[in-house]
Amino acid sequence: MILGLGSSAIGTLVERATRFTMLLHLPRMEGHGAGPSIKNGPALAGHGAEAVRDAITRTITTLPEELRRSLTWDQGTEMAQHARLKIDTGVQVYFCDPQSPWQRGTNKNTNGLLRQYFPKGTDLCAHDSDALAAVAATLNARPRKTLGWKTPAEALDQCLAEINKHRVATTG
Repeated sequence: MILGLGSSAIGTLVERATRFTMLLHLPRMEGHGAGPSIKNGPALAGHGAEAVRDAITRTITTLPEELRRSLTWDQGTEMAQHARLKIDTGVQVYFCDPQSPWQRGTNKNTNGLLRQYFPKGTDLCAHDSDALAAVAATLNARPRKTLGWKTPAEALDQCLAEINKHRVATTG
């Protein structure tokens, strides 16, 4: 997740092998900033546990099961509903050790690339789902040295072709 001005946020999901990036729209919820927060009430900033769980579920289930076996996350409270996420998606959730960003190197690198489009100190809620999809498409069309200069989209297409080939071989 990248954070911006006024508790705004954008969630990031990066498929490790292909570097394919999906961005989660996490708009502020109705009532954000309208008064004092309610103790143990919902996180109205848009990146509370329920909002993040729902956004991940909506997005990650668009991938084939073979590409959504696990999710590695920081120690943030936004994953407090990780058990429900596992039930809803079948995705096993792992948490990084505290102060260990190298355990999520691919995601940290991607978040750095995203800062070219979403600089620190800006309101990330100003970007709707379509804008996030456009940025994700741009990143997924950017060749990567680690992929032999293929784009993440090309690497994902190749991976999906291999998955389909395996499915046909095992069912036919």
